[in-house]
Amino acid sequence: MKASELKELGTAELKKKENELREDILRLRFKLFTGELEDTNKIRSSRKTIARIQTILNQRNGDM
Repeated sequence: MKASELKELGTAELKKKENELREDILRLRFKLFTGELEDTNKIRSSRKTIARIQTILNQRNGDM
């Protein structure tokens, strides 16, 4: 997801999305170790999206 799309979401939605991505990374890592994962770039993109979400949440907390 792009940062502009994430900024439109509410704080609760961002936290929910972050948790979903963390669970997704665990599943992807398991598939990677078992040899079922073909596109390893999904792990990297999920980690980057989590970083974007955390940045937006930190910016919002700093404004308060």
